[in-house]
Amino acid sequence: MHAHTDPDELIPLKVLIAGGFGVGKTTLVSSLSEIPPLLTEQAMTTASIGVDEADMVPTKTTTTVAMDFGRITVDESLILYLFGTPGQSRFWFMWDELARGSVGAVVLVDLRRIDDCFPAIDFFENRRLPFVVGVNRFPGADDYDADTVRDALALPSDCPLIWMDARDPRSSRDALVTLVEHALARTAVVPAG
Repeated sequence: MHAHTDPDELIPLKVLIAGGFGVGKTTLVSSLSEIPPLLTEQAMTTASIGVDEADMVPTKTTTTVAMDFGRITVDESLILYLFGTPGQSRFWFMWDELARGSVGAVVLVDLRRIDDCFPAIDFFENRRLPFVVGVNRFPGADDYDADTVRDALALPSDCPLIWMDARDPRSSRDALVTLVEHALARTAVVPAG
């Protein structure tokens, strides 16, 4: 990281961290941000019973109600602004605003709750925004090979699929690098117009 970089020389890129409820979005933003991350976590209350499917994440006591925000300086010319999306469907109305101007997204997946990632994948496919799928290493994540996961998610062949740990800064950084490389490759081959 280069903390003393001239801001006039930086290329800022906006990146979304998306996925279902409790999949690790806040954890990823927090593990990477070089500034204290802005987190809009609120305590989960009895009002969320039957609304938020917390059975697979029983230790989760808070939830993102707006977004998470962090920043990471990649090198002397590139800075990434990280925006973690809220995972529950009642907050999806915010995704269009959060996605505006973004280079793409990392869609986190918990293979124990695979259905939770489809709204995020559909969102980015429908808007033709580049995305990569990061299988977060929850229990059982390594029980499946890439072809099985790719088929289950109906991923296009050009969509990168990686296994990662949102708690690990190096793993999270690798996911962002994969996304930026994928987004750059897509813009290089997409015809203008």
